[in-house]
Amino acid sequence: MWECIRIVEFMQHLFDVQEEAAKAARIVEAILKARSARLTDIAWEMGGNAQTRYKQVQRFLGQVELKGLLLRLFQADAPFVIGDPTEIARPQARRTAYVGKLKDGKTRGFWLLLLATPFRGRAIPFHFITYSSRTIRQEATSRNMEHCRAFEGIKHLLGDKPLVLDREFSYLELLLNLVAEGVHFVIRLNTGSHPPTLTKAGRRIELAVSPEQEVVYRNVLYKEQVPVNVIGRWQHGFSEPLWVMTDLDPQRAFGLYQQRMKIDESFRDLKSLLGLRKLMNKSQKNMEQTVALVLIAYAIAVLVGEALRDQLFPPTSKKWRTCSGLFILLKHNASLPAQVVRQTATDVLHVFLSIVHCPVPTHV
Repeated sequence: MWECIRIVEFMQHLFDVQEEAAKAARIVEAILKARSARLTDIAWEMGGNAQTRYKQVQRFLGQVELKGLLLRLFQADAPFVIGDPTEIARPQARRTAYVGKLKDGKTRGFWLLLLATPFRGRAIPFHFITYSSRTIRQEATSRNMEHCRAFEGIKHLLGDKPLVLDREFSYLELLLNLVAEGVHFVIRLNTGSHPPTLTKAGRRIELAVSPEQEVVYRNVLYKEQVPVNVIGRWQHGFSEPLWVMTDLDPQRAFGLYQQRMKIDESFRDLKSLLGLRKLMNKSQKNMEQTVALVLIAYAIAVLVGEALRDQLFPPTSKKWRTCSGLFILLKHNASLPAQVVRQTATDVLHVFLSIVHCPVPTHV
């Protein structure tokens, strides 16, 4: 199948220098074949002398600024942007400068905060940052400041698109920053042991909703400073209600939040199907370069895989519903004629071009 999918044609439209595009195509194809982010696995899959290929990959990572290219995968016509962090465990990395401790306080690792736009049941990544407890200490920063740094890097792309975020982002500092920048938001409320203070006309609002019911509070103050709309819904089969705050229409915001799981599915694919857990880079710069290249490979694979899934199975079938496009491309032994695969890849290339070459809106 791979001989029918010319990765180099995708890279030629993403990279400005054709020599770089050719090198990137070889590495991206090796990432997809190896299903791994480990450089030794990638070099082995490239063929030839593995040690020579390893050095070639290292040189490429040191020469090309890949995070900037990743921004070109922003879908300008997407209805919203999803942001979410995930833990990348590095239990053996005792002396790696960018590796700290994860949320449990024991496991070594770092955080990858990914920003993406929705695409069918998944999300297409276009920006990310990484940080850890150690880098936060070394750089005299904080988790909240790292969040703001990530969103600062994409605010010129957002326009009217809302940011859809989970409950770890429901804190005052971020809300004030988003309001000041004019960024729309849809954020799940953290209603744990320290629920947020919501008031209206000086009176505190107690968040309460019955099973299978919905409650809406409009124009309330979050921690007496930020005006928000709040919607709560206790859906059938859930053990607790879901509360969402937004500056948009609450019903619309709730529908957008429910699509946030697309990025969770992408994280699952990246870790289980593309081996993102296998990152072994010693420097944070090279690690981020590798992550960017893996995300580029992932985006192309999702686009191609979803199109192949449509060719293989009718939308009403169980396999169409349960098998992701990435799984179809990387692990399913698809039996499609070469001509069909080539034509599918050509059609997907046009979709890719519409993303990469779409004019980026400017908002003054």
